[in-house]
Amino acid sequence: MTLSLFAFGRTSGSFSLPWAFAGRPVTLHCYRAAAADARAPLVLVQHGMLRNGDDYRNFWVAAAERYGLQIIAPTFSNEHWPGVESYNNGGVWTQDGHLAPAAQWAYQAIPELIGQLRREGALQEQPVYLFGHSAGGQFVHRLASLLGVRGLAGIVAANPGWYTLADDSLGFPEGLGGVGLAPDALARLLATPLVILAGEQDIDTADPNLPAEPAALRQGPHRYSRALHYTEYALQQAARLGVPLAWQLHSVPGIGHDGEAMSAICAHWWFEGRMPSADGLARLAGRIVS
Repeated sequence: MTLSLFAFGRTSGSFSLPWAFAGRPVTLHCYRAAAADARAPLVLVQHGMLRNGDDYRNFWVAAAERYGLQIIAPTFSNEHWPGVESYNNGGVWTQDGHLAPAAQWAYQAIPELIGQLRREGALQEQPVYLFGHSAGGQFVHRLASLLGVRGLAGIVAANPGWYTLADDSLGFPEGLGGVGLAPDALARLLATPLVILAGEQDIDTADPNLPAEPAALRQGPHRYSRALHYTEYALQQAARLGVPLAWQLHSVPGIGHDGEAMSAICAHWWFEGRMPSADGLARLAGRIVS
């Protein structure tokens, strides 16, 4: 770990730090509330397809000050992590179609970062939360699907473009098949306290950034319908296996594809224990932020 990353737990305000995972740069856009110390909760924020971790860090500044948080938005640039295969789909498959070593999957950067911060003393034993919106929502729910969520106090995927279904008979990324998961991986996933935030107005079928591959279209015509399909599919799988489903789907009235609004809603959910009021949601509605 670099000395600059060690300084994370001792610097307040907005700043950015260099880091690397699997030999490739990852920029850490950070914010630490003035009242926060090294024991303050940490929120990791995964950006959308614009690779704009600085914006997503900024979306969480007000919540950081209100609740006394530390924020890191790990940013996977298109230069070093090109396309949906490297980021959204985690680099699970190599360019020639072979399964990449699991230790090199982009999703592994998150537990590696947490572990390094703790080993260096920049973090203590406080809770760590993980949020992702849009392409970041794809990243986050696939991380939960393949790696589990051990060490995370909460995990929220907001408005993903499409989903990896809880089905090990379908190849990844449509399902969990072909990536060498343990036999109990599906049951473990269904028992994961995953939260999906789905904007009821995220229904634009002509959005040029909406995934349109056949597997995505099979899940529905827009992001909101795909969230409903994802959770209904998981309910059917849980019933088939005879296990409860621990996921929560929150359908969010008035909100479209808005990473800033969903960041505020997620912060309210985690740190006030409830969704915002109808008036609060109305104040947040009406933007498009990927």
